[in-house]
Amino acid sequence: MNNDTSEALPDALLEIRGLTTAFARQSGGRGGSPIARAVDTVSLTVRQGETLAVVGESGCGKTVLALSVLGLIPDPPGRVIEGEAFYHGRDLLTMSEAELQTVRGNHIAMIFQEPMTSLNPVFRVGEQIAEGYRLHRKASRVEAAERAVEMLGLVGIPNPAARAQSYPHELSGGMRQRVMIAMALCCDPDLLFADEPTTALDVTIQAQILDLMRRLQTEKGSGILLITHDLGVVAETAQRVAVMYAGQVVEEAPVAELFSAAAHPYTQGLLASVPRLGVKRVLAPIAGMVPGIFDLPDGCRFQPRCVRAFARCAEAPPLFQAAPGHSARCWLCETSQGGSA
Repeated sequence: MNNDTSEALPDALLEIRGLTTAFARQSGGRGGSPIARAVDTVSLTVRQGETLAVVGESGCGKTVLALSVLGLIPDPPGRVIEGEAFYHGRDLLTMSEAELQTVRGNHIAMIFQEPMTSLNPVFRVGEQIAEGYRLHRKASRVEAAERAVEMLGLVGIPNPAARAQSYPHELSGGMRQRVMIAMALCCDPDLLFADEPTTALDVTIQAQILDLMRRLQTEKGSGILLITHDLGVVAETAQRVAVMYAGQVVEEAPVAELFSAAAHPYTQGLLASVPRLGVKRVLAPIAGMVPGIFDLPDGCRFQPRCVRAFARCAEAPPLFQAAPGHSARCWLCETSQGGSA
């Protein structure tokens, strides 16, 4: 890895280049590859003041991508084997653990998908929110406690001063999720990784949380990498979207263009499986299952499930430019441009 950032985009908060994260098969596994690339040569950019949504089915590598950038992949069995992730000109993948600790939770924060495994069951939630604020902002215990109560109020928890004294098991799933969001936003990060941030929330609280994230962007010019299954949330909040399948980005485009002119058959299948108000049609699920990371097919990874597969799909396609700012990893896009992106 090198630290040459001469070609970095001027407004890029995070620039991921060719990131590959591999996992070793544990002993006892049968067949398939002994090494699996859960994230395979992924390149993405999150710019100041924008939301980049990363979508795809469970197991496609979305969460592993975020954890890899933050240095949170457990080694063994996994590790980043290639790539760079530049944040303000510094490669996060070459930082020491001590350097990463000054960045995580302060400048870059993550909302984790499972609050019960991310919150410490023996500490009150207010103490857990205040801990990061005390560490990164050198605040007193009283200042940090006040900030924790303020954040609980901002994420819509009623009677926040009392709830700050609760333990995680005393809160509902939706409240625990909001505690995780309060913890992530406590230090006003300028880059936020949000892994299914509104999964356990009802629609009114979901709207409140999304509005809070938008305000963070407006006030600080923050960038957000939003990991989600919910295409409705994508349409409402994101400016660009990257579609992942089996560890690879198979399509990336501005949100409006992706919804109106999806180029990859997988993206088309995702959109066809979403019900639309006022439109009578038969929903068309994508046949089959996402392949296991140790049993990836040769060539195009989507071809076993693709209704438009043909002979060329036995070869792995590169990313083709389907339109300006719109790329897709599909041989069907080759004829539209005559070359790869």
